[in-house]
Amino acid sequence: MTRADRRWIWWMDHAKKYCHCHQMPERSFFIKGYQFPLCARCSGIAIGHIAAFLAAPFFKFRPAVAWLMAPLAIDGTLQYFTHYESNNMKRIISGVLYGFAFTSTMLWIVKNNLNKILSTSAG
Repeated sequence: MTRADRRWIWWMDHAKKYCHCHQMPERSFFIKGYQFPLCARCSGIAIGHIAAFLAAPFFKFRPAVAWLMAPLAIDGTLQYFTHYESNNMKRIISGVLYGFAFTSTMLWIVKNNLNKILSTSAG
């Protein structure tokens, strides 16, 4: 077993344990023959989270951004309850939108609550 194989196994185990990703091969990307540790949707969500943190200092939050979570909800719900089968491109795009919207919303909530707490304790 090569070092790359051991590293890949560690990442796959880590992602399954801590990210709770199903890691279905048909819903995952492959790099040089190795399955990516997160499925397409979970990869998109992770990218969206990172993008929201990077954009936070420059991004003026609007409550309407929460609507960016809708594509994932629609795609996932349709796939779960019907014979519709999404594809990896739809999964990663809806995941990025969801991850960005979720993290932006949570950051906004935390910032507003911290501001309220700090203004109350200062006054």
